[in-house]
Amino acid sequence: MDEVTFKSDTVLSDVHLYTPNQRHLMVRLNSMGQPVFLSRFQLVWNQDSRTDSGTQGDDHRAVPTEETPAGTGSTGSPPGSSCSSEGSPTQAGADVTGQEGAGAQLDEDGDLDVVRRPRAPSDPDPVWPLRDKVHPMILTQEEDEVLGDKARESSTHDIIRIEHTMATPLEDVGKQVWRGALLLADYILFQWDLFQGRTVLELGAGTGLASVVAATLAQTVYCTDVGADLLAMCQQNLALNSHLTGSGDPEAPFSWSEEEISDLYNHTTILLAAEVFYDDDLTDALFKTLLRLARRLQNACVAILSVEKRLNFTLSHLDVTCEAYDHFRSCLRQLEQLRDGPLRFAVEPVEASFPQHLVYERIRQLELWKIFVEPVR
Repeated sequence: MDEVTFKSDTVLSDVHLYTPNQRHLMVRLNSMGQPVFLSRFQLVWNQDSRTDSGTQGDDHRAVPTEETPAGTGSTGSPPGSSCSSEGSPTQAGADVTGQEGAGAQLDEDGDLDVVRRPRAPSDPDPVWPLRDKVHPMILTQEEDEVLGDKARESSTHDIIRIEHTMATPLEDVGKQVWRGALLLADYILFQWDLFQGRTVLELGAGTGLASVVAATLAQTVYCTDVGADLLAMCQQNLALNSHLTGSGDPEAPFSWSEEEISDLYNHTTILLAAEVFYDDDLTDALFKTLLRLARRLQNACVAILSVEKRLNFTLSHLDVTCEAYDHFRSCLRQLEQLRDGPLRFAVEPVEASFPQHLVYERIRQLELWKIFVEPVR
Protein backbone atom coordinates (compact mmCIF):
# COMPACT_ATOMS: atom_id res chain seq x y z
CA MET A 1 0.00 0.00 0.00
CA ASP A 2 1.35 3.38 -0.95
CA GLU A 3 2.20 5.77 1.81
CA VAL A 4 -0.49 8.40 2.30
CA THR A 5 0.79 11.96 2.18
CA PHE A 6 -1.36 14.92 3.17
CA LYS A 7 -0.52 18.21 1.49
CA SER A 8 -2.13 21.61 1.61
CA ASP A 9 -0.94 24.90 0.19
CA THR A 10 -3.68 26.91 1.89
CA VAL A 11 -2.52 29.59 4.32
CA LEU A 12 -5.09 30.90 6.80
CA SER A 13 -4.98 34.53 7.90
CA ASP A 14 -4.85 35.21 11.62
CA VAL A 15 -6.90 38.40 11.37
CA HIS A 16 -10.14 36.58 12.23
CA LEU A 17 -8.48 34.86 15.19
CA TYR A 18 -6.94 37.93 16.80
CA THR A 19 -9.56 40.62 16.18
CA PRO A 20 -12.19 39.46 18.69
CA ASN A 21 -15.87 39.79 17.78
CA GLN A 22 -15.12 41.61 14.55
CA ARG A 23 -17.42 41.13 11.60
CA HIS A 24 -15.81 40.02 8.36
CA LEU A 25 -18.39 40.54 5.62
CA MET A 26 -17.98 38.65 2.36
CA VAL A 27 -18.60 41.07 -0.48
CA ARG A 28 -17.47 39.39 -3.72
CA LEU A 29 -15.18 36.90 -5.43
CA ASN A 30 -11.95 38.23 -6.92
CA SER A 31 -10.62 37.32 -10.35
CA MET A 32 -9.00 34.19 -8.86
CA GLY A 33 -12.34 32.99 -7.46
CA GLN A 34 -11.25 33.70 -3.87
CA PRO A 35 -13.85 35.11 -1.43
CA VAL A 36 -13.12 38.73 -0.54
CA PHE A 37 -14.19 40.04 2.85
CA LEU A 38 -14.74 43.57 4.09
CA SER A 39 -13.59 44.18 7.66
CA ARG A 40 -13.77 47.25 9.86
CA PHE A 41 -10.73 48.06 11.99
CA GLN A 42 -11.59 50.54 14.71
CA LEU A 43 -9.09 53.14 15.84
CA VAL A 44 -9.22 53.18 19.63
CA TRP A 45 -8.05 56.39 21.21
CA ASN A 46 -7.66 57.56 24.79
CA GLN A 47 -6.83 60.85 26.40
CA ASP A 48 -3.24 59.78 27.08
CA SER A 49 -2.53 59.29 23.36
CA ARG A 50 -2.22 63.04 22.98
CA THR A 51 0.59 63.12 25.53
CA ASP A 52 2.19 59.84 24.49
CA SER A 53 2.67 60.85 20.88
CA GLY A 54 3.34 64.52 21.49
CA THR A 55 0.33 65.54 19.43
CA GLN A 56 -0.43 69.20 19.13
CA GLY A 57 -3.08 71.15 17.31
CA ASP A 58 -6.62 70.25 16.39
CA ASP A 59 -6.05 68.00 13.38
CA HIS A 60 -8.72 65.32 13.75
CA ARG A 61 -6.58 62.90 11.73
CA ALA A 62 -3.85 62.98 14.39
CA VAL A 63 -6.05 62.68 17.48
CA PRO A 64 -9.65 61.80 16.62
CA THR A 65 -12.24 61.70 19.35
CA GLU A 66 -13.38 58.30 20.52
CA GLU A 67 -16.44 57.06 18.66
CA THR A 68 -18.79 54.16 19.23
CA PRO A 69 -18.34 51.47 16.57
CA ALA A 70 -21.25 50.81 14.28
CA GLY A 71 -23.77 48.35 15.62
CA THR A 72 -22.74 48.60 19.28
CA GLY A 73 -24.07 50.42 22.28
CA SER A 74 -20.94 50.95 24.37
CA THR A 75 -18.19 53.54 24.35
CA GLY A 76 -15.58 51.14 22.99
CA SER A 77 -13.04 48.74 24.43
CA PRO A 78 -9.61 49.74 25.72
CA PRO A 79 -6.64 49.17 23.40
CA GLY A 80 -5.63 45.53 23.29
CA SER A 81 -8.79 44.40 25.02
CA SER A 82 -9.82 40.86 24.29
CA CYS A 83 -13.49 41.80 24.31
CA SER A 84 -15.55 43.96 22.02
CA SER A 85 -18.84 45.65 22.74
CA GLU A 86 -20.35 44.02 19.68
CA GLY A 87 -21.72 40.62 20.48
CA SER A 88 -19.91 40.35 23.80
CA PRO A 89 -21.52 38.75 26.88
CA THR A 90 -21.02 41.97 28.85
CA GLN A 91 -22.92 44.01 26.32
CA ALA A 92 -25.69 41.44 26.06
CA GLY A 93 -26.11 41.50 29.82
CA ALA A 94 -26.30 45.27 29.81
CA ASP A 95 -29.07 45.16 27.24
CA VAL A 96 -31.12 42.73 29.30
CA THR A 97 -30.78 44.44 32.65
CA GLY A 98 -31.38 47.84 31.11
CA GLN A 99 -34.88 46.99 29.90
CA GLU A 100 -37.61 48.41 32.07
CA GLY A 101 -39.48 45.78 34.00
CA ALA A 102 -37.33 42.91 32.73
CA GLY A 103 -36.01 40.53 35.36
CA ALA A 104 -33.83 37.45 35.11
CA GLN A 105 -35.76 34.22 35.78
CA LEU A 106 -33.83 31.56 37.65
CA ASP A 107 -34.61 27.89 38.16
CA GLU A 108 -34.48 26.11 41.51
CA ASP A 109 -30.70 25.63 41.23
CA GLY A 110 -30.09 29.29 40.56
CA ASP A 111 -29.38 28.84 36.86
CA LEU A 112 -30.83 31.16 34.24
CA ASP A 113 -34.20 29.78 33.11
CA VAL A 114 -34.62 30.47 29.41
CA VAL A 115 -38.20 30.31 28.16
CA ARG A 116 -38.13 29.30 24.53
CA ARG A 117 -40.53 30.41 21.86
CA PRO A 118 -42.78 27.74 20.33
CA ARG A 119 -41.46 25.95 17.29
CA ALA A 120 -44.79 25.74 15.47
CA PRO A 121 -47.17 28.66 14.90
CA SER A 122 -50.05 26.22 15.41
CA ASP A 123 -49.45 26.13 19.16
CA PRO A 124 -52.88 27.05 20.61
CA ASP A 125 -51.41 28.65 23.74
CA PRO A 126 -48.00 30.20 22.91
CA VAL A 127 -45.93 31.62 25.76
CA TRP A 128 -44.50 34.38 23.56
CA PRO A 129 -45.88 36.20 20.53
CA LEU A 130 -45.26 34.37 17.30
CA ARG A 131 -41.93 35.00 15.63
CA ASP A 132 -41.78 37.45 12.79
CA LYS A 133 -40.81 36.00 9.46
CA VAL A 134 -37.12 36.44 8.76
CA HIS A 135 -36.18 37.27 5.20
CA PRO A 136 -32.51 36.60 4.38
CA MET A 137 -30.65 39.61 3.06
CA ILE A 138 -27.49 39.60 0.96
CA LEU A 139 -25.16 42.41 1.91
CA THR A 140 -23.01 43.91 -0.80
CA GLN A 141 -20.30 46.55 -0.83
CA GLU A 142 -23.00 49.15 -0.20
CA GLU A 143 -23.29 47.78 3.33
CA ASP A 144 -23.55 51.25 4.87
CA GLU A 145 -26.96 51.66 3.28
CA VAL A 146 -28.06 48.46 5.03
CA LEU A 147 -26.45 49.16 8.38
CA GLY A 148 -27.87 52.67 8.61
CA ASP A 149 -26.78 56.21 9.33
CA LYS A 150 -24.81 55.26 12.44
CA ALA A 151 -22.42 53.12 10.37
CA ARG A 152 -21.89 55.96 7.90
CA GLU A 153 -21.16 58.40 10.70
CA SER A 154 -18.69 56.06 12.40
CA SER A 155 -16.89 55.21 9.15
CA THR A 156 -15.97 58.85 8.64
CA HIS A 157 -14.16 59.20 11.96
CA ASP A 158 -12.37 56.22 13.42
CA ILE A 159 -13.05 53.22 11.20
CA ILE A 160 -10.63 51.84 8.61
CA ARG A 161 -12.30 49.53 6.09
CA ILE A 162 -10.16 46.91 4.38
CA GLU A 163 -11.04 44.34 1.74
CA HIS A 164 -9.02 41.15 2.12
CA THR A 165 -9.13 37.40 1.82
CA MET A 166 -9.13 34.85 4.63
CA ALA A 167 -7.38 31.86 3.06
CA THR A 168 -5.09 31.72 0.02
CA PRO A 169 -2.19 29.77 -1.41
CA LEU A 170 1.21 30.88 -0.17
CA GLU A 171 1.85 33.05 -3.24
CA ASP A 172 -1.30 35.11 -2.50
CA VAL A 173 -0.86 35.73 1.23
CA GLY A 174 -0.44 39.43 0.47
CA LYS A 175 -4.21 39.56 0.04
CA GLN A 176 -4.66 38.78 3.72
CA VAL A 177 -4.31 41.05 6.74
CA TRP A 178 -1.51 40.08 9.10
CA ARG A 179 -0.73 41.28 12.60
CA GLY A 180 2.57 42.77 11.49
CA ALA A 181 0.65 45.31 9.41
CA LEU A 182 -1.47 46.19 12.44
CA LEU A 183 1.65 46.65 14.58
CA LEU A 184 3.24 48.87 11.93
CA ALA A 185 0.03 50.91 11.68
CA ASP A 186 0.09 51.36 15.46
CA TYR A 187 3.64 52.67 15.29
CA ILE A 188 2.74 55.12 12.52
CA LEU A 189 -0.09 56.52 14.62
CA PHE A 190 2.20 56.76 17.65
CA GLN A 191 5.09 58.43 15.82
CA TRP A 192 2.79 60.67 13.80
CA ASP A 193 5.24 63.59 13.79
CA LEU A 194 7.84 61.40 12.02
CA PHE A 195 5.38 60.89 9.13
CA GLN A 196 3.77 64.32 9.05
CA GLY A 197 4.23 65.86 5.58
CA ARG A 198 6.79 63.24 4.47
CA THR A 199 7.08 61.09 1.36
CA VAL A 200 6.68 57.40 2.21
CA LEU A 201 7.28 54.25 0.16
CA GLU A 202 5.79 50.92 1.24
CA LEU A 203 7.24 47.74 -0.27
CA GLY A 204 5.04 44.65 -0.47
CA ALA A 205 2.02 46.60 0.76
CA GLY A 206 -0.43 43.69 0.47
CA THR A 207 -3.90 45.00 1.26
CA GLY A 208 -2.46 48.48 1.82
CA LEU A 209 -3.46 48.80 5.48
CA ALA A 210 -0.20 50.45 6.58
CA SER A 211 -0.23 52.74 3.54
CA VAL A 212 -3.79 53.86 4.35
CA VAL A 213 -2.74 54.77 7.89
CA ALA A 214 0.42 56.52 6.68
CA ALA A 215 -1.63 58.49 4.15
CA THR A 216 -3.56 60.15 6.98
CA LEU A 217 -0.33 61.94 7.90
CA ALA A 218 2.17 61.89 5.03
CA GLN A 219 2.18 64.21 2.05
CA THR A 220 2.69 61.38 -0.45
CA VAL A 221 2.55 57.60 -0.03
CA TYR A 222 3.71 55.20 -2.75
CA CYS A 223 1.95 51.87 -2.15
CA THR A 224 3.71 49.11 -4.11
CA ASP A 225 3.38 45.37 -4.63
CA VAL A 226 3.36 42.79 -7.43
CA GLY A 227 0.29 41.53 -9.33
CA ALA A 228 -2.65 43.33 -10.90
CA ASP A 229 -5.21 41.55 -8.70
CA LEU A 230 -3.41 42.55 -5.51
CA LEU A 231 -2.86 46.11 -6.68
CA ALA A 232 -6.54 46.39 -7.58
CA MET A 233 -7.36 45.40 -3.99
CA CYS A 234 -5.00 48.12 -2.72
CA GLN A 235 -6.69 50.65 -4.96
CA GLN A 236 -10.11 49.58 -3.70
CA ASN A 237 -8.98 49.92 -0.07
CA LEU A 238 -7.64 53.42 -0.73
CA ALA A 239 -11.02 54.33 -2.21
CA LEU A 240 -12.87 52.85 0.78
CA ASN A 241 -10.83 55.10 3.08
CA SER A 242 -10.76 58.27 1.00
CA HIS A 243 -12.51 60.06 3.90
CA LEU A 244 -9.26 59.58 5.85
CA THR A 245 -6.60 59.83 3.17
CA GLY A 246 -8.04 62.34 0.71
CA SER A 247 -7.92 61.95 -3.05
CA GLY A 248 -4.68 61.40 -4.91
CA ASP A 249 -5.21 58.64 -7.44
CA PRO A 250 -2.55 58.51 -10.17
CA GLU A 251 -3.56 59.18 -13.76
CA ALA A 252 -2.26 55.77 -14.83
CA PRO A 253 -2.78 53.20 -12.04
CA PHE A 254 -0.18 50.47 -11.55
CA SER A 255 2.49 52.34 -13.51
CA TRP A 256 5.10 55.01 -12.85
CA SER A 257 5.33 58.37 -14.54
CA GLU A 258 8.65 60.16 -14.86
CA GLU A 259 7.43 62.82 -12.45
CA GLU A 260 6.56 60.20 -9.82
CA ILE A 261 9.93 58.48 -10.15
CA SER A 262 11.69 61.80 -9.79
CA ASP A 263 9.59 62.70 -6.75
CA LEU A 264 10.24 59.28 -5.21
CA TYR A 265 14.02 59.58 -5.46
CA ASN A 266 14.14 63.26 -4.46
CA HIS A 267 11.80 63.30 -1.47
CA THR A 268 11.36 59.82 0.05
CA THR A 269 12.64 59.63 3.63
CA ILE A 270 10.64 56.68 5.03
CA LEU A 271 10.35 53.13 3.72
CA LEU A 272 7.93 50.58 5.15
CA ALA A 273 7.60 46.79 4.91
CA ALA A 274 5.21 44.65 6.95
CA GLU A 275 5.25 40.85 7.17
CA VAL A 276 7.17 40.16 3.95
CA PHE A 277 9.86 38.00 5.57
CA TYR A 278 8.17 34.59 5.51
CA ASP A 279 10.22 33.27 2.57
CA ASP A 280 14.01 33.43 2.28
CA ASP A 281 13.99 34.39 -1.42
CA LEU A 282 11.53 37.21 -0.79
CA THR A 283 13.57 38.39 2.17
CA ASP A 284 16.73 38.49 0.03
CA ALA A 285 14.87 40.35 -2.71
CA LEU A 286 13.55 42.95 -0.30
CA PHE A 287 16.96 43.68 1.21
CA LYS A 288 18.46 43.99 -2.28
CA THR A 289 15.68 46.45 -3.15
CA LEU A 290 16.37 48.45 0.00
CA LEU A 291 20.04 48.61 -0.92
CA ARG A 292 19.33 49.79 -4.47
CA LEU A 293 16.88 52.43 -3.25
CA ALA A 294 19.31 53.67 -0.58
CA ARG A 295 21.92 54.29 -3.28
CA ARG A 296 19.51 56.38 -5.35
CA LEU A 297 17.53 58.33 -2.74
CA GLN A 298 18.71 61.89 -2.37
CA ASN A 299 18.04 62.12 1.38
CA ALA A 300 18.91 60.15 4.48
CA CYS A 301 16.11 57.72 5.14
CA VAL A 302 14.82 55.18 7.62
CA ALA A 303 13.26 51.79 6.83
CA ILE A 304 10.72 50.47 9.36
CA LEU A 305 10.13 46.73 9.16
CA SER A 306 7.63 44.56 11.03
CA VAL A 307 7.99 40.81 11.35
CA GLU A 308 6.40 38.01 13.32
CA LYS A 309 8.66 35.36 14.76
CA ARG A 310 6.77 32.22 13.79
CA LEU A 311 7.65 28.98 15.57
CA ASN A 312 7.45 25.78 13.53
CA PHE A 313 8.29 22.18 14.31
CA THR A 314 10.29 20.70 11.43
CA LEU A 315 11.12 17.08 10.75
CA SER A 316 14.53 18.04 9.42
CA HIS A 317 15.51 19.48 12.79
CA LEU A 318 13.13 17.47 14.99
CA ASP A 319 12.76 20.66 16.96
CA VAL A 320 10.92 23.97 17.00
CA THR A 321 12.68 26.43 14.69
CA CYS A 322 12.16 29.90 13.23
CA GLU A 323 14.01 29.53 9.94
CA ALA A 324 12.38 32.47 8.12
CA TYR A 325 12.92 34.75 11.11
CA ASP A 326 16.52 33.59 11.55
CA HIS A 327 17.23 34.38 7.91
CA PHE A 328 15.71 37.84 8.38
CA ARG A 329 17.97 38.53 11.36
CA SER A 330 20.98 37.29 9.37
CA CYS A 331 20.16 39.77 6.60
CA LEU A 332 19.95 42.57 9.16
CA ARG A 333 23.41 41.71 10.47
CA GLN A 334 24.88 41.56 6.98
CA LEU A 335 23.38 44.94 6.10
CA GLU A 336 24.73 46.52 9.27
CA GLN A 337 28.23 45.22 8.51
CA LEU A 338 28.07 46.36 4.91
CA ARG A 339 30.29 49.24 3.89
CA ASP A 340 28.64 50.44 0.71
CA GLY A 341 30.73 53.39 -0.40
CA PRO A 342 29.33 56.62 1.04
CA LEU A 343 26.43 54.96 2.90
CA ARG A 344 26.23 53.67 6.45
CA PHE A 345 23.50 51.35 7.76
CA ALA A 346 22.50 51.28 11.42
CA VAL A 347 20.01 48.70 12.71
CA GLU A 348 18.08 48.90 15.96
CA PRO A 349 15.00 47.13 17.38
CA VAL A 350 11.93 49.10 18.43
CA GLU A 351 10.43 48.28 21.80
CA ALA A 352 6.77 47.40 21.19
CA SER A 353 5.55 49.24 24.29
CA PHE A 354 3.94 52.17 22.46
CA PRO A 355 0.16 52.68 22.77
CA GLN A 356 -2.15 50.40 20.85
CA HIS A 357 -4.64 52.21 18.60
CA LEU A 358 -6.06 49.21 16.74
CA VAL A 359 -7.90 46.33 18.38
CA TYR A 360 -5.87 43.13 18.01
CA GLU A 361 -3.71 40.87 20.16
CA ARG A 362 -0.17 42.23 20.25
CA ILE A 363 1.80 39.08 20.94
CA ARG A 364 5.44 39.11 22.00
CA GLN A 365 6.51 37.42 18.75
CA LEU A 366 5.71 40.64 16.86
CA GLU A 367 8.77 42.81 16.30
CA LEU A 368 9.65 46.16 14.75
CA TRP A 369 13.07 47.03 13.37
CA LYS A 370 14.53 50.27 12.10
CA ILE A 371 17.27 50.59 9.51
CA PHE A 372 18.88 54.04 9.35
CA VAL A 373 20.57 54.93 6.08
CA GLU A 374 22.91 57.89 6.33
CA PRO A 375 25.82 59.20 4.31
CA VAL A 376 29.28 58.56 5.73
CA ARG A 377 30.96 61.79 6.84
